[in-house]
Amino acid sequence: MNSLTKNAAAGGGAGPEVDPRLLVAEPGLRGLVQTAGARLRAGELGSLPVIVGLIVIWTVFQTQNSNFLTANNLTNLSLQMAATGTIAVGVFMILLLGEIDLSVGWVSGLAASVMAVLEVKHGWNPILAIVAAIVVGAVIGAFQGSVFAVFGVPSFVVTLAGFIAWQGVQLKVLGTDGSINLPTNAITKLTSTFFTAATGWAVVIVIVIVYVLAQLVELRSRVAAGLRPRPPAEIGVRTATIAIALVVAVWVLNRDRGLPLALVIFGGLVFILDLITRRTAYGRHVYALGGNVEATRRAGINVRFMRITVFMIGSSLAAVGGVLAASRGTAVTQSSGGSDTLLNAIAAAVIGGTSLFGGRGRAWSALLGILVIQSISNGMDLLGLDQSIKFIITGAVLLASVLLDAVARRGRQAAGRG
Repeated sequence: MNSLTKNAAAGGGAGPEVDPRLLVAEPGLRGLVQTAGARLRAGELGSLPVIVGLIVIWTVFQTQNSNFLTANNLTNLSLQMAATGTIAVGVFMILLLGEIDLSVGWVSGLAASVMAVLEVKHGWNPILAIVAAIVVGAVIGAFQGSVFAVFGVPSFVVTLAGFIAWQGVQLKVLGTDGSINLPTNAITKLTSTFFTAATGWAVVIVIVIVYVLAQLVELRSRVAAGLRPRPPAEIGVRTATIAIALVVAVWVLNRDRGLPLALVIFGGLVFILDLITRRTAYGRHVYALGGNVEATRRAGINVRFMRITVFMIGSSLAAVGGVLAASRGTAVTQSSGGSDTLLNAIAAAVIGGTSLFGGRGRAWSALLGILVIQSISNGMDLLGLDQSIKFIITGAVLLASVLLDAVARRGRQAAGRG
């Protein structure tokens, strides 16, 4: 294994490993605290800023409106974040390359339109119509990725053209009617299905077990790669934190309608992308490419292939997001995928901690980021605030996230020089 991907092979996945000189070998909680402090000083902030921000946002809205943290509202919040959050997961992949895709909003709308036309007007089976929509997204991603990777046209320009063109194609697909209502079937049930309490708890148990196994595999791989393993106390704290968060979430959701299928789909996609990016050679190559294109090319990695496939993944997930949005709205219209869909998807990935400079971030950043954005939107709706205030605050949060990323990047560079 070459030196370019050795660190990521050990399961780090979120970019270069912290300088081993900064890590402390002391066992127990004291060593955990010292290690965390060293990482913070090195600019390895992780999800801490987002979590702190969420606590602040939820506290403010709960004090202003006691309905914010009710089971019913939090269930609605989980449904609201599923569609755009899925698109944000695809944006996360593209940002890892240090690139951008401005077309994901309209790609989601176009894919949903194709699905609706095939299912309603041509009598296709709903499942086949969903598959067709995802294929449309993949084809669009392959096309745009090829123009970028093969011809060297900047991704900003390619996807800006797509932003304009796919909107026109969507209008053409929908025809003169301009909107298509979806009947109650497998498509609409994606966002109207809720699991029983027992099923929700079973999901929690499975997730915790899988997480523990993943930690053990990572521990073994780090030792095999000659890297210092995570302290047992850190693994214990991480596991306990995730378990508590899941238990609280499912307990709250069970007090209303139960665990939503849409949230399971979204969370499952996040988990799969996290697994791919952090546990496979393909994922390590994506991080490497985002970190240094020339070094990746010299390491023998097929840069064109990587770029094309990442854009395919991004557009395919945009299509899935479009399907979920259509399911929740029970219709597809000319504005599907428009409005602030694109901006929220990009903002979610960035706010969650994905670096705009490429090579850093985790799939979970999309989940945390969209949770921040939808919490702001949901809370302001409860307070009856004007839409303009919502945009201003969301923009301010995005700017703060980018500034924090830039400061952390300088901290990492300073630690590297030290």
